[in-house]
Amino acid sequence: MNTLVTRLELKWTSLTLGQPWIMLSAVSKVQLSTLPPEPVIPSKKPLKVELVGGKRYSWCTCGYSKKQPFCDGAHKLKAQGFSPLRFVPEKDCTVWLCGCKYTNNPPYCDGTHKQEFVVSAPLYEPTDS
Repeated sequence: MNTLVTRLELKWTSLTLGQPWIMLSAVSKVQLSTLPPEPVIPSKKPLKVELVGGKRYSWCTCGYSKKQPFCDGAHKLKAQGFSPLRFVPEKDCTVWLCGCKYTNNPPYCDGTHKQEFVVSAPLYEPTDS
């Protein structure tokens, strides 16, 4: 027996088939879905910002904004499916906002930029067009 292992929607599925020629027909019936979009990496370091308490901020989640770490609406054309993360600090403060866009504590940096997948990834640099 042959075993076919596929990865769909971040789940591993194992399928055991009796005949090798059946495997080809089984594979052709698999429907692939599109994975959620991933942000580009505009900075591999956090960005230090002064926030005003009570003011609403929009943190860029897609990485395409030219006003990092804040949103400038670039996701509307370059990263449909993304939307900014809106937040309001309770008081005036200095914080480090995530620049790589992969933090597990958005919008704040959690050190994810030190992981190999970010370190080895290409840096996105916006163009004027």
